[in-house]
Amino acid sequence: MSRGKRYEEPKLNLKKVFAVILAIVVIIMSVFIIRGVFSRESQNGGITSKTYFAVYQDNKWGVIDENGDIVIDPSYEEMIIIPDNKTDIFLCTYDVNYDTGEYSTKALNSQNKEIFTDYSKIEAIPNHDKNQNLWYEDNVLKVEKDGKWGTIDNTGKQLLPIEYDSIQALEGVENALLVEKDGKYGIADDTGRTLVDTTYAEITNLGKTNRDGYIVKDDTGLYGIVDNANNVILQNQYQEIQKVSGNNLYVVTQDGTQKVVNANGEDVLTQGFERIAGILKTEGQGVIFVSDGKYGVMALDGQVLIEAQYDNLVEAKANVFIATRGDTQGIVDINNAENVPFNYTSISYNETADIYIAEDENLNSNIMNNQFQIQQTGILIELNTDSGYFELRQGDEYKYYNFRFEERDVKDVLTNNTLFLAKQDNQYGYVDKQGNVVVEYTYDDATEQNAYGFAAVKKDGKWGVINNKGEVVQEPIYNLDDYLIIDFIGKWHFGRDVNMNYYCQEDIN
Repeated sequence: MSRGKRYEEPKLNLKKVFAVILAIVVIIMSVFIIRGVFSRESQNGGITSKTYFAVYQDNKWGVIDENGDIVIDPSYEEMIIIPDNKTDIFLCTYDVNYDTGEYSTKALNSQNKEIFTDYSKIEAIPNHDKNQNLWYEDNVLKVEKDGKWGTIDNTGKQLLPIEYDSIQALEGVENALLVEKDGKYGIADDTGRTLVDTTYAEITNLGKTNRDGYIVKDDTGLYGIVDNANNVILQNQYQEIQKVSGNNLYVVTQDGTQKVVNANGEDVLTQGFERIAGILKTEGQGVIFVSDGKYGVMALDGQVLIEAQYDNLVEAKANVFIATRGDTQGIVDINNAENVPFNYTSISYNETADIYIAEDENLNSNIMNNQFQIQQTGILIELNTDSGYFELRQGDEYKYYNFRFEERDVKDVLTNNTLFLAKQDNQYGYVDKQGNVVVEYTYDDATEQNAYGFAAVKKDGKWGVINNKGEVVQEPIYNLDDYLIIDFIGKWHFGRDVNMNYYCQEDIN
């Protein structure tokens, strides 16, 4: 699903990953799957058949399209923001005064025409996930006029009236905007609908979505909970409320004591722990508790199901826990039986695929089924729940599997590709869907085509790019050894800072 402009993350530069393995936390890179959309023109910018990217050249910022053609000439000092790369709305910041914090903004379309000119400022609404990856709220922009803020959609239609002192995303929660008016806070969604009235001194999210409700603080400094329809769940009578909930149970602090209460404010669990770290997925079953710095599991009647003995404990699915012991992780069940030994640096569970990914210190992953049986082993390159497959590097080969762990031919996975990576005599080339050689085996390294038809190729330590016909777009001239991502749009290669998501023609060594 689209969440505004998300980072597209092509294949990892594995040599660089190995070089920095001791310095970084392993990140599973994924490819953003491009969905087809209907072409539609709009006076104020709109959905088109093209995709747009920020570019950096000669210390200036501009915009290119999916063919690598320049749309906005690189001429701006500040990075141009593209909230949705399928929409030709480009937000430019200029006349920045770093001493006073003052700045000006404008919006351009793909004809380099200024749009949304009725406002003194127009900005995207940034948000971050738990790993601090940046994205933008979908189909909504905030606009300023006469010192007040409101929101519009990508066609210029007003969503929220221009009457707020500030508007920002509620961090980590999609489709939830924290709005401020006269020193009070409320919540609105991206469509302009009010979820929580602007009556509170402070608001934060309770869970991961805007359906989970909100922790609200009143003028007395006490906390309560409201849902996304402004209904009171818990009255404002607590000194603190944790972002821990489930099955209509909440973790609160009252009179200096932490406890678990239900939606009626009635005590459910009040002793036997230092704090509560989680509510179990099965209704009425229990909680994850902490005692003496260790994690365990306790039933709601106070019976200890798993003694507090782990350095961390996370419920992956009902009655299955990813446990941490020192620097290693394993999997235990509700009876504390060890299902997966503590041999891994990290373990994760993908609910959609119903598989476990257990990774060791060398980036090798064991991919397990829901019975904890190892089905495949290799370096995980991509887990694509939209198309139902994962990609592993096994030895010198890249292989694809569905979630039944059946190997799939790359031609059946990357169905829009015209060329496919092939290897012969330790050199890389490309073949078509019939297996005919289109690009001879002359490259030392290479990638599959990206969503726009470009494939990166390496020769004599330098990277270049070919198009979907196998024609050379850029001879290998770029030294990208320090780059985590190797990807090209035309002659433009992905930038060094993956968090900025831009392309450039710099760093020729």
